[in-house]
Amino acid sequence: MATITELKCALRESLESRGVLGQLKARIRAEVFNALDDQSEPRPVLSHDNLLINELIREYLEFNKYRYTASVLTAESGQPEVPLDRQFMANELKVVEDPSSRSVPLLYGLLSHFLSSSGDSGGKLFLRGSAPATMTRDPNTLPGPES
Repeated sequence: MATITELKCALRESLESRGVLGQLKARIRAEVFNALDDQSEPRPVLSHDNLLINELIREYLEFNKYRYTASVLTAESGQPEVPLDRQFMANELKVVEDPSSRSVPLLYGLLSHFLSSSGDSGGKLFLRGSAPATMTRDPNTLPGPES
């Protein structure tokens, strides 16, 4: 007769081999988060920039089947439950897609673009600081070309 330790080990191996153990752990984390989340504390207003960023991340998470992580992102950020329309996202980001790019998240296309473009600054893109509309920041503290 098998011992309790042997049964635990066999169960763990079975769940791991079928990919279920990771899903169970993620589901438990999500449920714990939901139980601990203080609904009485108001969420900050979701800026347009954060709405787009969160949607890019959600699309990536769902594509890679990180559904529980995506559900926590949605709950914690205040992102609308219904995903934004992909064409709307592409228009907002000023992205033109070809048919093959529509099969993967927009984030992959953006990353591919920046990894393959050389630009005119030695292959580097100069990023300027941009605070979301809901944040106020002294413009003199933002990084500039001299940084």
